Amino acid sequence: MNNKEVAQLLYGIADLLELKGEMIFKVVAYRRAAQNIENFSKPVEDLWKENTLNTIPGVGKGIAEHIDEFLRTGKSEYLEKMKKKMPMDFESLMNIEGLGPKKVKMLYDKLKIKTVKDLESAAKAGKIRKLAGMGEKTEQNILKGIEFSKKAKQRMLLGVALPMAEHIINNLRKLGYVHKAEYAGSLRRKKETIGDIDILVTSSQPNKVINHFTKMPGVADVIVKGPTKVSVHYNNIQVDLRVLKENEYGSALLYFTGSKEHNIELRKVAIAKKLKLSEYGLFRGNKMIAGCTEEEVYKALGMQYIEPEMREEHGEIRLAQKHSLPKIISYSDVVADLHMHTKWSDGLNTIEEMALAAKQLGYDYICITDHVGKLKIASALSEKDIDKQRKEIEKVQDKTGIHILHGAEIDIRVDGRFDVSNEALKKFDLVFAALHSALKGPIERNTQRIIKAMENPNVDIIAHPTGRLIDRREGATLDIQKIIKKSLETNTVMEINSQPNRLDLNDVNAKAALEDGCKLVINTDAHSADPLKAMKLGVAVARRAWTQKKDILNTLSYKEFCKHFGISC
Repeated sequence: MNNKEVAQLLYGIADLLELKGEMIFKVVAYRRAAQNIENFSKPVEDLWKENTLNTIPGVGKGIAEHIDEFLRTGKSEYLEKMKKKMPMDFESLMNIEGLGPKKVKMLYDKLKIKTVKDLESAAKAGKIRKLAGMGEKTEQNILKGIEFSKKAKQRMLLGVALPMAEHIINNLRKLGYVHKAEYAGSLRRKKETIGDIDILVTSSQPNKVINHFTKMPGVADVIVKGPTKVSVHYNNIQVDLRVLKENEYGSALLYFTGSKEHNIELRKVAIAKKLKLSEYGLFRGNKMIAGCTEEEVYKALGMQYIEPEMREEHGEIRLAQKHSLPKIISYSDVVADLHMHTKWSDGLNTIEEMALAAKQLGYDYICITDHVGKLKIASALSEKDIDKQRKEIEKVQDKTGIHILHGAEIDIRVDGRFDVSNEALKKFDLVFAALHSALKGPIERNTQRIIKAMENPNVDIIAHPTGRLIDRREGATLDIQKIIKKSLETNTVMEINSQPNRLDLNDVNAKAALEDGCKLVINTDAHSADPLKAMKLGVAVARRAWTQKKDILNTLSYKEFCKHFGISC
């Protein structure tokens, strides 16, 4: 089991304890332990095997016992007993954005709401708005939250599906009778959420490949099995495996990568040349003229090779025919991570540990951006801590040999102001401003919040602009064109945030910003060392937005970057 699954167990216990009315310190203890496990750089299962769960901050004897039981048996008797005593489907109701334990309890006490279906019926009947502290707006938000929850359940985050697919691919590539193996579909195009995983392999022994695949750890059951294709449920997601001939591999990879729209336009190009394109190859009459590789197929069609992330039929085929596609950013172009948190606020590692982890990843420089101000949920630093932190950064920089900038992440309040004085903000090398609350506000208000933040000369970067969490809540609705215009006027940069459930800016908004001449940064917003590896997810978004290396500021050398932002280095 991964860290997220163990964290979800503890979050569930905390929620039920809150509903029962347990002492707040107990609820907070479980939530803090869950957060620390979620951000911990080492797999919690490894610590459990080593009997060192107590090395995770906040994990005492009682919580460690719950984790032990969960990892041994796959369930928690303590949690299950609490659930059984609840008169409502607490877990499903808690998945609806905007509902916490207190509201779930009130909805049951006042309206006897036990299920999401009950909740939806009550909201549509206008019953929820009549409750104290709710109102018509809350009722409408609950209905939106129910629809969002239905959609979210059907798909998996890119950041969850990608390592799963990579694990399968690496397993298959070790087999002597597998020659090529790759994942396809929306996963290869790096869409932010994935419906299922498609795996393509070449082998002269398809039966052996399929038999091996169906017996891999993680395969729960076989949905359908044939001589060259098999579908299974693997760790709660459907995975389809196809075994192909060598000369069909490229055309099949092209076909199963998609998108559907891209494939339709490609077939039109083939038809115009009196050719036929299918998953089995590119043909002139009955003669195959290309199919071994994707590159071979594109070349035979008189086109440049098109990177998978660009295959959405947004004009890429026309440009490829003219051999004028932009050279999009590569996964190795980013040389710095500028947004990360440490133990000074809500991070799990020290400044030195984050610096060493970043250095190991090959970064030239980083920026420490702990929360500063009055954001309690993020354990934000007070202004008096700023100078102390800077001194520690200087010591760590000397010790580790990596350039470390001193930054801060500050909260943009509903009125667009900050909880931090301008005098304090001037002390930082970089200031990130971000929306963290009141995201449901009207488009005009949230747009103005960001615009007002951009107008502050101390703000350099807008972090995760919409504040969305893909699998939990929709972000703020923004007038992105007004924000782009203000970004250019004030030289304020927007961020592509690489957290798996953020990926914010998304590819559409990032492309819009780039087309108008904005510069961007790509960061992980890591709260511990291991999530620093998520940078590739943000780069994937940038590639889908057709971003070039010159568009991303943290591809610059340290001196060039400092010069751009006027930082003394």
